[in-house]
Formats: sequence, C-alpha cells, structure tokens
Amino acid sequence: MRAYLFGTGLLSAITGGVTLLRTARSDEPFTWRTALAWLSWGITLALAIGSVVDTRRARRAKLIPLDSPVEGDQKRLLRERLKR
Repeated sequence: MRAYLFGTGLLSAITGGVTLLRTARSDEPFTWRTALAWLSWGITLALAIGSVVDTRRARRAKLIPLDSPVEGDQKRLLRERLKR
C-alpha cells in the first residue's frame, strides 16, 4: 500500500492542490484562469488515482483497460508479486 500512496504522480497532484489552496486563500478574485487551474488539478488527481488502481489490479491478475499505462506490464507485475 505504501508504494501506491507515495507514488510520484499522487504526490505531485497533492502538492499541486496545496499550492492551489494557498493561492485561493489570497485576496485575488476568482478568474477563468483560476477555474482552469482547478480543473487541471482535478484531472491530474483523477489520472494519478486511476494509475494507482490499474497498477494494483494488474498485480492481482485482474483485467485492466487497454488504455492503461501499465497495460503491457501485467505479466511482469504479477511475477514480481508472486515472487514476494
């Protein structure tokens, strides 16, 4: 579980969210650029979580979508898990 929670994608999405929260607390008005930044952060977070879920499913020999970043590595991930 530690490998999933401390993955670089998830950590970068969380730190990006913290940065956005700090800027939201300032006295600047909410503009369309701010809205796009929040939308971008939401998409980044969703992709990072999806990648974690796909990796976990691949290691447990379950089906994952063909557009997943770990789609070609299923056998290798399963072998690594079975070694442990």
